[in-house]
Amino acid sequence: MRSSMEQGLPTQTSGGRPDGKGQKLSDRVYGDIVDRLIQREFDEGERLPSEEQLATHYGVSRPIVREALARLRDDALVRSHRGAGSFVQRRPDRAMLEFAPLESLADIQRCFEFRIAVETEAARLAAAKATEEDRATLTRALALLEQRIRDNALGVDADFSFHLCIAHATHNRFFSDTLLSLQTAINYGQNLARGLGLRRPEHHVPEVQVEHRDIHDAILAGDAERAALCMQRHLSNSRRRVFEG
Repeated sequence: MRSSMEQGLPTQTSGGRPDGKGQKLSDRVYGDIVDRLIQREFDEGERLPSEEQLATHYGVSRPIVREALARLRDDALVRSHRGAGSFVQRRPDRAMLEFAPLESLADIQRCFEFRIAVETEAARLAAAKATEEDRATLTRALALLEQRIRDNALGVDADFSFHLCIAHATHNRFFSDTLLSLQTAINYGQNLARGLGLRRPEHHVPEVQVEHRDIHDAILAGDAERAALCMQRHLSNSRRRVFEG
């Protein structure tokens, strides 16, 4: 473990309130641990410092540390064993920091979390309410995604359009309005996931496109539960792929 563990950081005891830079304390702890994993400070399978040690190091309360560790578990970066502590499950690729500054990682994670909640329901409603015109539009959006793959392009525009088509197919404008209001944040995460994915196209690209086609097929079949499950799986996998590099 590198010596920074003993150096100490400016003390923050304000619970979940933002620090001086406007960042939540749990976000700062989360981001710094991700960075330490990227920098290979801990080996896979190695036990992290205890909650008490982390709380002392970061100058925060133990509930703040628990929140950060819970999010690291959601990203499958660490695993916890009752009474034994938290252990490194996977270390993100260094390439992640070529695409996203460290301080943005917490927001990217939160955006995926929000999208899973909102877009899973959007897919369910789209399968139940889509018109023939909606289905045709979604098929064209899928075809555009496939064209971007053939062009070896990043395809973030086509990716967002595909998800927006599903939101429109709910016939509830609040779904599409929400996606449009979050387009910058969503595109940021899509750029990261797709940019990293193009480094391993033989694994990433086919997997992503199968997920999109599964969503498309479920909506066209009017299978609401399957559409919701496919969307949830796709967005959860997208978050996972970010941390796999």
